[in-house]
Amino acid sequence: MAAGIRDYWGAHRQTLEGHGDSVSAVAFSPDGKTLASASDDRTVRLWDVATGTHQQTLKGHSNTVNGVAFSPDGKTLASASSDHTVRLWDAATGTHRKTLEEHDSWVNAVAFFPKGKTLASASSDHTVRLWDAATGTHQKTLEGHGDWVRAVAVSPDGKTLASASSDRTVRLWDAVTGTHQKTLEGHSDWVNAVAFSPDNKTLASASSDHTVRLWDAATGTHQKMLEGHGDRVRAVVFLPDDKTLASASDDRTVRLWDVATGTHQQIFKGHSGWVGAVALSPDDKTLASASDDRTIRLWDLATSTHRKTLEGHSDWVRAVALSPDDKTLASASDDRTIRLWDAATGTHRKTLEGHGDRIRVVAFSPDGKTLASASNDRTVRLWDAATGTHHQTLEGHGDWVNVVAFSPDSKTLASASGDYTVRLWDAVTGAYRKTLEEHSGWVRAVAFSPDGKTLASASSDHTVRLWDAATGTHQKTLEGHGDWVRAVAFSPDGKILASASDDRTVRLWDATTGTHQQTLEGHGDWIIGVKAMAFSGNGQYLETDRGAANSEQKLPSREEQLAAMTARVEEFQKQNPSADLKLKQKWWVPSLDFGRYLQDALPQEISAQFNAIFAKLIQDKFAPEAVARARKQSRELLQVEYPQALEWVEETVFKNETQFAELHRHLQGVDSIGCAGGDC
Repeated sequence: MAAGIRDYWGAHRQTLEGHGDSVSAVAFSPDGKTLASASDDRTVRLWDVATGTHQQTLKGHSNTVNGVAFSPDGKTLASASSDHTVRLWDAATGTHRKTLEEHDSWVNAVAFFPKGKTLASASSDHTVRLWDAATGTHQKTLEGHGDWVRAVAVSPDGKTLASASSDRTVRLWDAVTGTHQKTLEGHSDWVNAVAFSPDNKTLASASSDHTVRLWDAATGTHQKMLEGHGDRVRAVVFLPDDKTLASASDDRTVRLWDVATGTHQQIFKGHSGWVGAVALSPDDKTLASASDDRTIRLWDLATSTHRKTLEGHSDWVRAVALSPDDKTLASASDDRTIRLWDAATGTHRKTLEGHGDRIRVVAFSPDGKTLASASNDRTVRLWDAATGTHHQTLEGHGDWVNVVAFSPDSKTLASASGDYTVRLWDAVTGAYRKTLEEHSGWVRAVAFSPDGKTLASASSDHTVRLWDAATGTHQKTLEGHGDWVRAVAFSPDGKILASASDDRTVRLWDATTGTHQQTLEGHGDWIIGVKAMAFSGNGQYLETDRGAANSEQKLPSREEQLAAMTARVEEFQKQNPSADLKLKQKWWVPSLDFGRYLQDALPQEISAQFNAIFAKLIQDKFAPEAVARARKQSRELLQVEYPQALEWVEETVFKNETQFAELHRHLQGVDSIGCAGGDC
């Protein structure tokens, strides 16, 4: 470490955990008592800064939440989302007030003007929009950027607005009239963030070119370039003394800089993923950083106090479960281990090892005595929940085990797998009981009815099936969904069954007769859809993990695209009669699904790179070495910033090795495959 630079790992005070995906932004309330965090899990969370206690979860956005900002009086919280909207919330109660809808693409950031009367939003539609913060009325649209607008900031005196863009520029605007004043050029890559110094004199910009630049806020003159980060810089914030600047980077650090000299002063280390946002508390004592590692870290700028961190896993944490008595937390990871933690103190108790591949889910038995884990190694393991002792390994599935569920009496365990089956086991002895075989696709979820007599299973074959939990007899098939069914839940009284699907709907069924009662529509998300849901304790409400709806359709329907792609493949077969393309197998459906996912969930430039990888794979006729190369390139492209997309690639595309081999064999009779511009 360079001389004079202090490593501030010791200054870490607390880690706030709870989000189910990357944390993209943080903001302190004006009184410094509350911290708001925005996440790719589509929620905003509010935290008590003093204790680190989670206070509220604000749900409603139907896509990732990219930015949050408190109004100057602390009464209103604004959130910006990839669902094209800005939402206004009551900061005290968490009540949703208004939804601001005018942008045509992702909203990446929001900022209140100093008096709190106006709100600015920055969007991937290349514009900044100004809104009346009280009524939500759209006032002005600031146009001029040639690419996504990634950030926006208002000077403390309220006279100037700065916007940062993927077009590599910062633009300065008259905050009152919306008139464009200056364009600041110099960065050689995207500009991700901007911030004004408290005295209005300096503007800082952070870029993917690994640098921070300082500008004269009045004249636009470039003053200094701050170098030292080893990767893209995502966020900047000035400390109130005007002398110090904090920056957050993909190199997993937060750095402090002397504004006058441009000298690097301190490094804050500890995050295990890129750091996407930083915020300073109003009392100048605490710095908050948000990371792709799904945590928010609080740093004490004056002392070296460390409060609490649940650390230990060396790879993605895929699942957590709380014991029935709320005393133990279990976490499952791609590092092939399960960790048990004291839920009150955060103390690590035990590490459970034995699985030979990543662990997808963990579940406690209702009596709290047993912990079950399901893995890609095709097994389920049973553990003593108190001691962590391994009891049994349940073997028999022919593919990944996706989920497990205990019966209400804790005596039976159901496991669902990619081998199209559900297996029933004695949860005490681990003895195999029955295999339930009727599904024609992966089984994604299982749930027991409250009385334990019925088991429901959800599958990628678009159906829900009901089974007699004692005998394993198939009772009914519930049809109606137009895509994968990912989750099922019984109401507390056992009368209603809810199913959630990638067709963007939740369906309610009579759990006894299997009759369809109602279709709940409104979710704006596409292919990943609803993966989890639960009834409230009184059975009156059903909550899904995808929040409120965005009914705007970004793409043609799946059926329309499927028909078009089928026609293209059939035409290709006619043109190449010597190649047997196995039309009846409809092997192109996963490619269609993944293409839709790319367009809906990934930035344009990432989607384009991925299209190029697959265009090359198709041109190479799915040769084994080409498949291996494409898989490696996919991991390099997606594993850091888009782990969910990578999981989808592995499950939907590269898992089908036999299919690739067949395609390669049958395409040997084709002279060439045209992939103009990656459109194959």
